[in-house]
Amino acid sequence: MPSSPSLWTSVGKKLIMGLTGLLLILFLIEHLIGNLLLLLPEKAPYNEYAHFLTSFGWLLIVAELILLAIFLAHVVSAVSVTLRNRQARPQRYVKLASAGPPSRKNVASMTMIYSGVILLIFVVIHLKTFKFGPYYPYLSEADGVEMRDLYRLVAEVFSQPGYVIWYVVAMALLGFHLRHGFWSAFQSLGLYHPRWTPVIYTVGILVAIIIAVGFIGIPIWIYVREVLI
Repeated sequence: MPSSPSLWTSVGKKLIMGLTGLLLILFLIEHLIGNLLLLLPEKAPYNEYAHFLTSFGWLLIVAELILLAIFLAHVVSAVSVTLRNRQARPQRYVKLASAGPPSRKNVASMTMIYSGVILLIFVVIHLKTFKFGPYYPYLSEADGVEMRDLYRLVAEVFSQPGYVIWYVVAMALLGFHLRHGFWSAFQSLGLYHPRWTPVIYTVGILVAIIIAVGFIGIPIWIYVREVLI
């Protein structure tokens, strides 16, 4: 009886990359929805949302470790697949350009590894800045519970034009990464169908735009509110 393909094969790594990619997209959607509370002028809703998450204690730590494992698995499998593809095709592309329909080759697909590396750097800086940043105490007006004033920290960081520019550029690259990654994930999972693949491809573009524009809008809005108004 033939054994199932190993996860360490090229096909297995693509499966890991596709599945973890979709899981990370789900996290990004949830993260964006929560961060939209930053658009409100009052700090209470966002601080209470962040405090609600931290109130899960060790369950939150377990969830973060699982998310970290998913992220690392995505990075490792993506790098491995990219290196294997380059070894199989030693001659690099002369220039980056879209191949046009019906091909799915475009600038986004040919720069996935580069945008991925920049996003990896972004995640490290993002965690250092916000998750492990300074703790400002905040006393909830509703019940008097002390919690972290994460809203204040975000407002202070996004009042710096340099950080806002870096954040906007990174989120624009995230949009390019998701533009190809969403469709590619379904292809890696073997869910290709002549009828539904064009739909998935279009949905992927919409998801990429919504996530990128959503995250880009937050620092710009905060900068305008805190600095320009």
